[in-house]
Amino acid sequence: MTAAKRTLPHGSWPTPITSELVVRAAARIGEVVIDGTDVWWAESRPSEGGRTALVRRAADGTTTDLLPPPWNARTRVHEYGGGAWTVAGGVVWSTGFADQRLYRVDPGAEPVAVTPEPAIPAGVRHADLRVTPDRTGVVAVRETHAASGAAADVVHEVVRIDRDGTSAVLVAGPDFVSDPRLSTDGRWLAWLQWQHPDMPWDAAELVVRGPDGNETVVAGGRSGAQPESVVQPTWAADGSLWFLADRTDVWSLYRWQPGGEPELVIDTGSDIAGPQWVFGQSRFALLDDGRVVLAYGRDGADRLGVRQADGTLLEFDLEYASFGQVTAAGRAIVCVAGGPASEPVVLRVGVDDGATEVLRPARDLGLDPAWFSHPEHVTFPTVAGDSAAGRPDVGEAHALVYPPTNPQVTGPDGELPPLLVLVHGGPTAAARAVLDLGVQYWTSRGFAVADVDYRGSTGYGRRYRDALRGRWGIADLDDVVSCARWLADSGRADPARLAIRGGSAGGYTTLAALTFRPGVFAAGASHYGVADLAALAADTHSFESRYLDGLIAPWPAGADVYAERSPIHHTDFLNTPLAVFQGDEDRVVPPEQAEMMVAALREKGVPHAYLLFPGEQHGFRRAENIRAALDGELSFYAQVLRFELPAEEGIVPVTLR
Repeated sequence: MTAAKRTLPHGSWPTPITSELVVRAAARIGEVVIDGTDVWWAESRPSEGGRTALVRRAADGTTTDLLPPPWNARTRVHEYGGGAWTVAGGVVWSTGFADQRLYRVDPGAEPVAVTPEPAIPAGVRHADLRVTPDRTGVVAVRETHAASGAAADVVHEVVRIDRDGTSAVLVAGPDFVSDPRLSTDGRWLAWLQWQHPDMPWDAAELVVRGPDGNETVVAGGRSGAQPESVVQPTWAADGSLWFLADRTDVWSLYRWQPGGEPELVIDTGSDIAGPQWVFGQSRFALLDDGRVVLAYGRDGADRLGVRQADGTLLEFDLEYASFGQVTAAGRAIVCVAGGPASEPVVLRVGVDDGATEVLRPARDLGLDPAWFSHPEHVTFPTVAGDSAAGRPDVGEAHALVYPPTNPQVTGPDGELPPLLVLVHGGPTAAARAVLDLGVQYWTSRGFAVADVDYRGSTGYGRRYRDALRGRWGIADLDDVVSCARWLADSGRADPARLAIRGGSAGGYTTLAALTFRPGVFAAGASHYGVADLAALAADTHSFESRYLDGLIAPWPAGADVYAERSPIHHTDFLNTPLAVFQGDEDRVVPPEQAEMMVAALREKGVPHAYLLFPGEQHGFRRAENIRAALDGELSFYAQVLRFELPAEEGIVPVTLR
């Protein structure tokens, strides 16, 4: 017999999904590499100080870490990293996080530094590593910082580095480069490049250099009628080059033969790729028999399919809803997969029969699946853009909506749940339908959660992505407010208890929504969010130093627009309680941004909480800080929205000032 549910106010529901469970044995799975019969992957582990460990799975199923703590295979190129390591023939090449030098690890040996100690600490960085076909070295993106520390003085190049440390510059001159890829015979080099003020998802060019030294722009850039972004170039064994480009509005798959023109291979009607915030992404894999396996989005979730030799696309029937790091492994692929009831796993999928094998399982949470709230992808009306001003007229936006879910507790009759609106970072990013205990932490306590894909998000094509151009701080605010009101009007949330939270760019939208749309939200939480857009434009890292030119206006010519949209200059309108969480080593959004906002709140007497975490950068990686931020935010909402904290968790309330 099923036990009767207790009735408790929303927000106060007891739950086993505590902050301790959120971080216990947690790991974020990164890149996947196939080396013979071995499968390698990266794991970022909060319990080990956020370090990235490299894990090898042998053919017999045993798994071992390459190196113990404090080894950390993480690069700071573009500050977001990715592609920090690779392996071939059992030899691992990796960037060490502490000094950013390139290391080689031969089987059974200790790491050997291949690149010299830089003159500036961590001033020479490497990413997007690929072993050369002859296995004598790697090609990589190298980022070199100057003594000035200025973003404008950072140099990005494609280099080759041999086992003995000898290096050669292969590509120099563009503001940014990525994806250096040698053909299987080593005679052709492909890479991506883009120039300020573009980001790679705006107008990245695919360039190829042949054996004769001549260079060809294959696709991408701004030379055509419309800008085009190219991502993930991949050489096939027959000498053809495959890549994803968004010339049809969505990122679709193309094939190019030297001397020819790019040929559209498949357009799924939705984005195959995502934005290149980090290096080393892979959304398709070429099989030896000519078939292609690819991941693509639809209605807020991923599909995985195989393009057959006759051009038909067969979709696998899998329980997962997110796929990344798609890598060929004979007549199978290995990828990172997750779904509404599964944290990410390393998964092998047989291409012939769709049979699956989990190579790296998700952690055992010890929970009945009844605890998990499953998202619903919704499309809701919002304020349309100004098409007369040359902006896409998109009058709708999207979200993943999670209902309150707890198998042991229900809310009082007639009481609607509080709503927590999540604003993802980027803002060029997207919500994912993957089990995230950071979301379930809230839903199991009685919150409804809306993870909003506001305009500017990826997964819906360039038109939707470009709807935010020039309108950051306007369109995104319209969308989060429209989502909250739409859910409240439909009886799915309490209109008096709407809260909003976000990190980085999502933190900006949170601060801006509370400032410029007063009265909608009853509380908010900013995690390393932007308060002063002008300060961000004037003092941020190289990769994003001109990002705001497209999102807001050219800097400094558009200084008035920056001031108009910066919450810090309009705190007279800010009367909503706010919690602020910040790392003191954040280079992307320096802590001065948070402290300016906190000072304004203090001066006005608006209830607020402020937690500054020593040693944290952009995003919290240490278990104790992740826990403190989650529990601190919950206790903040408990005080503002007036519900009790579950006594058994022993959460110490943050001090409201």
